[in-house]
Amino acid sequence: MYETESLDSKLLLKWSKLLGYDFFRIYSQHLILFAPQDGVSFNRPTGKEKEKSKMPQFRKNIYTKELIDFILELLENEEKTKLQIINEYKIPKTTLYKWISKYKDLNT
Repeated sequence: MYETESLDSKLLLKWSKLLGYDFFRIYSQHLILFAPQDGVSFNRPTGKEKEKSKMPQFRKNIYTKELIDFILELLENEEKTKLQIINEYKIPKTTLYKWISKYKDLNT
């Protein structure tokens, strides 16, 4: 199973319960980090073709503590600048500055 390209979600859920680890969190964090930009449209209807979807809309502003720590660690180690993080990860400027002010005392 470790070497397979994909796993059935039912099987992954069983492994998550057995090992007590949320493997789905890894996938959802990947979706948050590497979601396409807002302006990019892939096979989306335009104009009059556009209809209201019945599917749930996933919000990109669901940031986990691990993700926040990762971003702040990049800043602290000077691996990336604030502007690079805002552009590469599409994190709003205000959100990044709130994280810095909120968590800077906790990391020191």
